[in-house]
Amino acid sequence: MPLSHQPAKAPASHRLGLLGVVALAMALSPSAWAQTDAPSDGIGAWLKERGMVATEAARQLRDRAGDLVIAAMHFLDVRYTWGGNDAQEGFDCSGFTRHVFQRIAGISLPRTADAQAAAPGFFTVTREALEPGDLVFFNTLRSTFSHVGIYVGDGKFIHAPKPGAQVRLESMRTRYWDQRFSGARRPE
Repeated sequence: MPLSHQPAKAPASHRLGLLGVVALAMALSPSAWAQTDAPSDGIGAWLKERGMVATEAARQLRDRAGDLVIAAMHFLDVRYTWGGNDAQEGFDCSGFTRHVFQRIAGISLPRTADAQAAAPGFFTVTREALEPGDLVFFNTLRSTFSHVGIYVGDGKFIHAPKPGAQVRLESMRTRYWDQRFSGARRPE
């Protein structure tokens, strides 16, 4: 689906990290394989070498996760707007995740972070098992699921943080986010 916001140039402090995250997303997305010299079953061969089998469902999940991450990156630097649902008016945290999941994966999420945490059709994921495309939740307002973002890999997530800020990529390993992490969910 076409996106309504052109990719923003990331601040210099984010560029190196973004390159790694985008490379990870491209590696996860089989649709990107066609644009490289890699064999069309590159991930399948990697899994087979390690004694794992890639099912069609797993391939589709990787494709969707990679597409979610790439789409989310298109909204870097869109301004935060409380209650915002789109790139033109801006996003709040749950409006951002809702917009990306609906447009890219066709998954309708509830409007608030706490409702997204309890949404049917999602299962709980531990911090150690996080994968790109997972919803990550934080306790920022003395409420267990008061903030949400999308995990992109390498300990980073993308989110609409607060008034006066823009959609950005941050490390979950910083003290602030590490102490406030309250869980993660993945579509079944």
